[in-house]
Amino acid sequence: MDIGKLGVWYFTDGMSAEQSAEFAQRIESLGYSALWIPETVGRHPFVHAGWLLSNTEKLLVCTGIASIYNRDAGSSMAAAKSLAEQSGNRFVLGLGVSHQPLVESIRGHQYGKPVSSMSAYLDKMKASIYQAVEPAEAPPIVLAALGPNMLNLAAKKTQGALPYFTSPEHTAIARETMGPDAWLCVEQKVILESDPEIARTVARTAAGMYTGLANYRNNWLRLGFEEDDIDDGGSDRFIDRLFAWGSEDDIRKRINRHLEAGANHVCIQPLNPNGQLGDPDWAVLEALAPAG
Repeated sequence: MDIGKLGVWYFTDGMSAEQSAEFAQRIESLGYSALWIPETVGRHPFVHAGWLLSNTEKLLVCTGIASIYNRDAGSSMAAAKSLAEQSGNRFVLGLGVSHQPLVESIRGHQYGKPVSSMSAYLDKMKASIYQAVEPAEAPPIVLAALGPNMLNLAAKKTQGALPYFTSPEHTAIARETMGPDAWLCVEQKVILESDPEIARTVARTAAGMYTGLANYRNNWLRLGFEEDDIDDGGSDRFIDRLFAWGSEDDIRKRINRHLEAGANHVCIQPLNPNGQLGDPDWAVLEALAPAG
């Protein structure tokens, strides 16, 4: 499978099934290689991936990220193989350990040590029984990985990693940690807006749902941010290093910085500067479109 250089990461839970299919078709027509869909408390990611795959022809559909706490290892492997076989090998399984508040407070599970829990889950997937027609190729697996230990596990036991909410500096660290062969698929939030006040306001609204989560905070602290940079919406330094905002050229430069730092693939998350929740910014998607 060729993951391609540029994809899209987006929440589609605010769209109807028909709207999400049209969204995926338009992403495909613009030349993006992959669409990454998350899992939180909305649609089942595998069911939704099947719908999107059935409504597209070339687009890769990837979970970004399916939680290991929401289903057992055998179920994840069966879903991945089924989707890969049914779609002609257009499915990528992104897995993650999620976050303690989501796992314990919402799902009612006990949150284990992230790396050992993921390693055990991958071993159980490998050992699971699957008595159906196999896909022509094993579906690639990537891990939501930020710290060195999870990045090492991703390189050792899977196709690679999907770091989320990071910077080109982290991309360089991840590449050095994982070595030259692993996939490094990086999410980058983008805002096509050159007014600093508007762009940073949009960015701070988006950052708010993540700044209280320990996994992200710990990674930002490793990158040299202080607690004061992260709290209260994020300092300008925090916002400017983690969000790509400005002109089309400014955003392209940030994407290229990730690629130059060692990323194989950058999946952009288009934040709408008009503040329309659930409505992707087609202006930036069209401006950055590979087909353009």
